Amino acid sequence: MNRPKPSGEDRRQMKSAARLYAVQALFQMEASGQASDTVIREFEDHRFGAEYEEGTLAEGNVNLFRKTLDNAVNLQANIDQMTDRALVAKWPIDRIDPTLRALFRAAGAELLSSETPPRVVITEYVDVARAFFPEGKEPKFVNAVLDHMAREAKPEAFT
Repeated sequence: MNRPKPSGEDRRQMKSAARLYAVQALFQMEASGQASDTVIREFEDHRFGAEYEEGTLAEGNVNLFRKTLDNAVNLQANIDQMTDRALVAKWPIDRIDPTLRALFRAAGAELLSSETPPRVVITEYVDVARAFFPEGKEPKFVNAVLDHMAREAKPEAFT
């Protein structure tokens, strides 16, 4: 059966869902010590568009999800160093909330290895931060750190 091609808005929502899932997957990998291929398989089998009694989970862009996770794992040392440079000296990446650490790694992977404009990456991951921290100051913190990271990763986008 042929599925209809997703609209532009549907594709955008699928990318946003993939970014949220990537942050969740990176958090899970760090917390559980599971390998990326195991977590990727679990998310694709049990989260992407899965239907539960509580409702249906969003369908995610599988390619963006996989690429973000692979690059976050493969470039983690570079991403963590870039994040450390964006953080206040007294707060290295290993001292921040694990959810924020996963978010910075996913966003850093996109900033370093995708053609997505940095401002889009920043906006998308600030939205992810709002999903995890709806009442907190974290979205503003994420915006500031990602702006610094983006200017380092792709300075040409800010001239």
